[in-house]
Amino acid sequence: MNILTVADIESKALWDYYHLNKLEKIDLIISCGDLDADYLSFLTTMYHCDVLYVPGNHDTDYQKNSPEGCICVDDELIVYQGIRILGLGGSIDYSHGAYQYTESQMKWRIKKLWMQIQRHHGFDILVTHAPAKGINDGEDLPHQGFQCFTDLIEKYNPLYFIHGHVHMNYAMDIPRVTMHKQTIVVNAYEKFMFEYMNDIKGRCSK
Repeated sequence: MNILTVADIESKALWDYYHLNKLEKIDLIISCGDLDADYLSFLTTMYHCDVLYVPGNHDTDYQKNSPEGCICVDDELIVYQGIRILGLGGSIDYSHGAYQYTESQMKWRIKKLWMQIQRHHGFDILVTHAPAKGINDGEDLPHQGFQCFTDLIEKYNPLYFIHGHVHMNYAMDIPRVTMHKQTIVVNAYEKFMFEYMNDIKGRCSK
């Protein structure tokens, strides 16, 4: 399965310079947040594939204007064409805004998903907006990751961890793809495509 990930800024290549056949090989789009609802609705309509999404810390408009035709996986574990996908949106709490959570609040959200995770014997892809603590997160408070994400990855060893929030133009050394133990970590900033594989040797490309 070919998956396109998007996050943080709307890609002109996908929106302003839309072409009918540009994404003909994409089977699924996953949004990691901080994107205009109309942008996500455009993607699912024009590129003829499902868009799964979690909200980012700037997506307060989603509460009144959610992306039409898209599937919210926030606080959900869904099975999409045989792939178990767990979604946890939002960022670390830095200004008490919507979709901002303390470490303890995020732990509680994960705890409420425990039965779903056990029923499905884990998950294949973890989709979040924020990064995990110590895995390519920032040093400033707004861009620090959640320790509970790191714990979740290390406990269940998903094939992929996909996040946004850490813009790749913040610094030259921010990686697009890394490994953490057995999990491929993808920064979805703007857009990134990869071929989902049922092992840790999944091939990734821009």
